[in-house]
Amino acid sequence: MPNPDPLILESHGIERLRSGKVRDLYAWREELWIVASDRLSAFDVILPSLIPDKGRLLTQLSRHWFELLSDIVPNHVLSYDLPEGIFLPEWEGRLVRARRCRVVPVECIARGYVSGSGWKEYQARGTVGGYVVPQGLLESAQLPYPLFTPSTKADHGHDENIDEAAARNILGDARYEQLRDLTLTLYTKAAAYAAARGIIIADTKFEFGLTPDDQVILIDEALTPDSSRFWPADQYQPGGPQPSFDKQYVRDYLETLDWDKRPPGPFLPQEVIEGTLAKYREALERLTR
Repeated sequence: MPNPDPLILESHGIERLRSGKVRDLYAWREELWIVASDRLSAFDVILPSLIPDKGRLLTQLSRHWFELLSDIVPNHVLSYDLPEGIFLPEWEGRLVRARRCRVVPVECIARGYVSGSGWKEYQARGTVGGYVVPQGLLESAQLPYPLFTPSTKADHGHDENIDEAAARNILGDARYEQLRDLTLTLYTKAAAYAAARGIIIADTKFEFGLTPDDQVILIDEALTPDSSRFWPADQYQPGGPQPSFDKQYVRDYLETLDWDKRPPGPFLPQEVIEGTLAKYREALERLTR
């Protein structure tokens, strides 16, 4: 995705703020503009290979979920269209014009299955997110009930899982409990919706912000392959990693390499790029039909 000419941005009063792992942030008047790129991060490292059109797919899917879940919590979206008189074709289908807010400094993760870092923790200590869960679970097994397992936020470098006590210390008890309950409610509704379309949402992360009047809103992205593990229900078999519609496909490839998961990341072969894009497209088609 080519970046717009800085002179064009300046002429419209659009200020570039920063680039995250996947999204670029801009300011326009009182709004925050979020533009989804085709970058891909894995193990919290931005990879040098782009996934063509990924940013548009992510934006479409987040839009779907924001609208579906708006009865539970409001979100930051003001519009998906540029203001009249501003022509930036590079951003078509990638732009979210959002309310500015104070970002909650914790990523809110819901886990319904034992996978990823949760599986590694379970193998080491018999817990998931610090919670004691039944013994003898297989990798990818469904948990008795979804768990809230927060982590710290990092634009660069690794996010770190934190336990309930650490999260309460950061957020305060009342805010912790509010966000925990919101996270699990959102996950439960989304998981049921996806299950009816043949997709298991094994886990997902949400990000929240606070408006000037202290209202909690859902921000960033929602239930995309970048922030969730999506598994095909008809192929689900606990006891190992699952086929996926998400970037686990890329993670699995990277695990076969002699790479220490530190920058710079390796280039992806064309077949992995095409396979990843196909999985993102299928997830979008299944979930929005």
